[in-house]
Amino acid sequence: MLDTTTKRRIDTARDILVGKVPDPKSQVEQITIALIYKFMDDMDADGEELGGKRKFFAGDYERYGWAKLMRSGLGGHETLNLYAEAIAKMPENPGIPALFRDIFKNAYLPYRDPETLKSFLKIIDEFEYDHSERLGDAFEYLLSVLGSQGDAGQFRTPRHIIDFMVAIISPKKNEVVLDPACGTAGFLISAYKHILKSNTDANGMSTLTPDDRRKMAENFKGYDISPDMVRLSLVNLYLHGFTNPSVFEYDTLTSEDRWKETADVILANPPFMSPKGGIKPHQRFSIQAKRSEVLFLDYIAEHLNANGRAAIIVPEGIIFQSQTAYVQLRKLLVENSLVAVVSLPAGMFNPYSGVKTSILILDKALAKQATTIGFFKIENDGFSLGAQRREGGKDDLPQVKAEIETYLNALRVRQSGEELSVRLGLVVSKEKVSADGEYNLSGERHREGEQRSSEYPHVPLGEVVDILDSLRRPITKGDRKTGPYPYYGATGILDYVEGYLFDEPLVLVGEDGAKWGPGENSAFPVSGKIWVNNHAHVLRPKRDQILDRYLIEILNEADLLSYITGVTVPKLNQEKLRNIQIPLPPLDVQREIVAEIEGYQKIITGARAVLENYRPHIPIKPEWPIQTLAEVCDSILTGPFGSSLHQSDYVETGIPLVNPSNIVDGKIDIDGIKMVSTETANRLQEFKLKKHDLVIGRRGEMGRCAVVLADMDGWLCGTGCFVIRAGQKVDARYLHFQLTAPATVNYLEENAVGVTMKNLNQGILTALSIPLPPLITQQVIVAEIEAEQALVAANRELITRFEAKIQATLARVWGEAKPQVAEA
Repeated sequence: MLDTTTKRRIDTARDILVGKVPDPKSQVEQITIALIYKFMDDMDADGEELGGKRKFFAGDYERYGWAKLMRSGLGGHETLNLYAEAIAKMPENPGIPALFRDIFKNAYLPYRDPETLKSFLKIIDEFEYDHSERLGDAFEYLLSVLGSQGDAGQFRTPRHIIDFMVAIISPKKNEVVLDPACGTAGFLISAYKHILKSNTDANGMSTLTPDDRRKMAENFKGYDISPDMVRLSLVNLYLHGFTNPSVFEYDTLTSEDRWKETADVILANPPFMSPKGGIKPHQRFSIQAKRSEVLFLDYIAEHLNANGRAAIIVPEGIIFQSQTAYVQLRKLLVENSLVAVVSLPAGMFNPYSGVKTSILILDKALAKQATTIGFFKIENDGFSLGAQRREGGKDDLPQVKAEIETYLNALRVRQSGEELSVRLGLVVSKEKVSADGEYNLSGERHREGEQRSSEYPHVPLGEVVDILDSLRRPITKGDRKTGPYPYYGATGILDYVEGYLFDEPLVLVGEDGAKWGPGENSAFPVSGKIWVNNHAHVLRPKRDQILDRYLIEILNEADLLSYITGVTVPKLNQEKLRNIQIPLPPLDVQREIVAEIEGYQKIITGARAVLENYRPHIPIKPEWPIQTLAEVCDSILTGPFGSSLHQSDYVETGIPLVNPSNIVDGKIDIDGIKMVSTETANRLQEFKLKKHDLVIGRRGEMGRCAVVLADMDGWLCGTGCFVIRAGQKVDARYLHFQLTAPATVNYLEENAVGVTMKNLNQGILTALSIPLPPLITQQVIVAEIEAEQALVAANRELITRFEAKIQATLARVWGEAKPQVAEA
C-alpha cells in the first residue's frame, strides 16, 4: 500500500513541476527519470557499505553522482547543467546494464529554471531505495493522480490480490510465466517469490540450483504497450535478481510479432478501457471484437499451453454483457478452459477506481474433464473498501482460497465438485451455465433453493417515483456563470452556477459515469435550488408511498450492475431504472428501518472520528527531571558498517536484519525484511537486538521508531538504524511514546544533518531531552495510553460490526432476493 510520506513527496514533486512542465506525461517522465537516477546512486552507496565499489557512477561518470549533484555551494545553473548533461549522457554509461541505458534513452530536461530544478531534486532526495515495490507504489500513484492510469484502463492491482491469484495458480520452477499487460511486473515478481518459497528444504534453505534460477530468468516474460511501464518493470525485475529481464514494449492486441509465444502460466490484470472507436486488432483472434477486455481474454485463452493455467482480473461486463462478442467469449471459456469465477468487491481498486471486478481461473487440463464451474465470492479482503483502503476488518481471502483449492483438487481426482460443501462458493454444472445460451458467469444468478423471499411486496420503481429526466439539461456555454446554485452530475456537485432547474427535495441516481454496485452510493439526496445535467436520473419520490431516505438506502444496497447496458459507455437507462423492482414496506415500517440505519450510522461516524483524531499525549509535570537520552539509557548502538556484511551473507531464510523501511506505524514489520545466515548473525553478536530495545531509523526514513518484542530477541540491527538500550531507568514503552511525540519528531528533523540524505548521528540522539518521572509513574502512563489505544482500536471492530448491521437490516428488507427488472 502507498504510505502517506511517499504520497506527499509525489504530490510535492508534481506541484513543483506543474508550472514548467504542464503536460502530465512529461511530468511522469521527469519524476521517473529522477527517481531511478537517485535509486542507482543509493544502490552504489549500499554496494560500498558492503565492501564493494561503485559501478553506476564510476570512472568518467563519477562526477554525476548524486552527492556531487546535491553538494552545498553548487550554483543553480551549475546544478542544472550537470543534471541535464548527466541524464543525456547516461545511455552511453558503460557501467550500467543495457536495460538502465534504455531507461535514459532520449531523456532530456524540458525546462531551464535552476530554482525549479533545485526544489524538485530536493524532494527526490527524500526518496531512498530500500525495497523495489516502493518505486512501483510511487510511480503508480503518480499515474493515478494525473489521470493517465484511469484513461488507459490500467489500475494498480493490490499486492494481496496478486499473491492470492498466484497462490491458486501455483507456478512451478520449470514453467513459462507470462503477463501480457505487465504494468510494473507485480504478477511476475509475486510468481517468482512463490517459486522461491516453494523450493526450500526442512531448514528453510533454497533447493533451487543455479541452472534452475537461470531457466526461471529466461521463462519469466512480460509485455506492455507503455514504454514507461516497461521501464519500471525492467528496473523492478532487475532489482529482484533478474540480470536480463524479458519485458518488451509490445502491443499484445495489434502486433503479431510474438503471436507464436505460448506459456504454461498466465497472470494478468489487463486494461479495462478501450480507446474511442475500439481496438483495431489483427485477424488472428478467434473472437471478432474491438473491446480490449474481450481481446485480452481471447489472447490469454489461446496462448496457454495444453496443460496451461491462468488467473485474470476482468471487469464485470465480461461476466454478463449480452453483446455477441461477450457471449462468444464466455462460450469459448466455458467449453475449453474456465474452472472457477471469483467475485471481488467493488472498491477493490480504490483510490484509482471503484470498478467492480472478478477473477477468472483457467486450467485447460482440468476444464477438459470437468462438468462444473465453481463460483466464489469475496465480500471483504482485509481492507476497508472506501477511498483510503485502510487495513483491518474481515478477510474472506483465506477461506475462499481454501475452498477453491478443495474444489480444484476434487476436479483433479475426477469428481464433479457439486457435492462439496463450500461456505463462500457455489458449484454449478456447465449444462446449467450454458442452458440459455448466454453463458452468464454471475454466481448469484445460478443459486437455487437458497433465496428467501422478502416479507414485503416488490413493486417497480416507476410506480413509486416520478422521473423528471425531461427537465434536466447540461450547462451551455452561455449558462456557465459562477453563481450560488449547485450543479449536479452522476456522482455529486460539479460546479456552482447562476441558474437552477429544480427547487425541491429530490433523489439523483447515476445514469452514466457512476457506480452501481452495492454500497457505491449511486443514489443520493439533493434539495433546494439546483441544476442537474443529463448524466443523473432525477427522481421525485411519491411520499405517500415511499420515504426519500428509505429509497436511497434500498437502492444503494442493491447490486444494479446486471441492469447496465452499453459497451463503450456503461449506462443505467430510464427503462431499466423504471422497472427495477424494490421491496415496499408500509410507511411506518420504512420510518423504523431508516431510524435503525441512521442510529447505526451515527455510531460508525463517531467511531471513525475517534480513529482519525486520537493521538497519545503525556502531560509533562514541572517536577519531573529533564535528562538527556544518554543519561536515561544504557547505550546507543549502530548497525554493522563497511565490510562487516557482504552480499554472500544474505540468504532467503535466516535471521532478520531490521532497517528503517521495516519500521511501520511504530512496529517492526517482517514483510520484505532482509535475512542473514545464522553464521553471520553469530559473527555480529554486538549488533543483536534484545527484548525492550528500541530501534530508530538514522537515515532514509529517519526517526521511525519501534520497541523490540520478545519474539524478536536475537534479530540484527541493520546499517540504517540506531539501537537504544533502555536499561533500568526507563520503561521502553514510555521512551517509545516520548521518541514518537510530535515535539521530538520536529527536533530530530530540524537537527538532522546531511545534504544528499538527512541523517541522525549519536550526538543528536544523546543530546535529546527526555522528561523522566519515576519508573512506577512511567509504567502507569504506559498502562493508561495502552488502555486508550485498545479502546481506540476497538472502534475499528465497532465500525465493522455496525456496517454489518446496516447490511443485515437491508438484507432483511430485500430478503435474499436480488432486484429484478419487471416486464415492460
